[in-house]
Amino acid sequence: MNCKIDYRPPADLLAGRIVLVTGAGDGIGRAAALSYARHGATVILLGRTIAKLEKVYDEIEAAGGAQPAIFPLNFEGATLKDYQDMAETLEREFGRLDGILHNAGLLGRLTPFDQYNPQLWEQVMQVNFNGPVWMTQALLPLLKASEDASVILTSSSVGRRGRAFWGAYAVSKFATEGFMEVLADELENLTAVRVNSLNPGATRTQMRRSAYPAEDPDTLRTPEEIMPTYLWLMGPESRGVTGQRFDAQPPKG
Repeated sequence: MNCKIDYRPPADLLAGRIVLVTGAGDGIGRAAALSYARHGATVILLGRTIAKLEKVYDEIEAAGGAQPAIFPLNFEGATLKDYQDMAETLEREFGRLDGILHNAGLLGRLTPFDQYNPQLWEQVMQVNFNGPVWMTQALLPLLKASEDASVILTSSSVGRRGRAFWGAYAVSKFATEGFMEVLADELENLTAVRVNSLNPGATRTQMRRSAYPAEDPDTLRTPEEIMPTYLWLMGPESRGVTGQRFDAQPPKG
């Protein structure tokens, strides 16, 4: 669907909301965490590098945002018990969740499939798909406890149309799109939880530099510039919109 690049969110868009952001230490996750906090949310910062999360935590506090929380977790090594323990901790601390932005991701390697390392394939699928799926299952009771909850799953253009050499990354994003549709269909009309996918598009991030080393990063939008769609999907104005694919910026033309 069309991006909401021109969306102008009110300053208190997310006031009183509790939002979990994965991969919150840098890139798009960091920008989203800061943006959500700036618009009133209490943000739970999830990532694998505590030092990066602490820096974002300090930035939110310095800007006068609600006190965030840090939850260190690496999808690569996380177990089902880890996700259940997380759910119990968040239930004890917050009682509910009003939103999850599944942003953490692993590129893997751009290579022909017949040369793809099986261990790397499994690693990419674990970080990009399996981990987020089981974490979502564990956190569903907390989402259902909200009066208006939004789950945003990060997709990609190569998760909507396959492209040579993108291997596990593309397959993980196709799987993400399918999971989004299944979960949205299950939850619609029975809960106040909506589920959508969001393709950030060509954005100035480390992952983008790894995939396109010859590209001039100055030609790309920054993570901060694509936040309007992230805010719209997480805020109350997207209530009732579920099972849809969104883009955070217009396609290059």
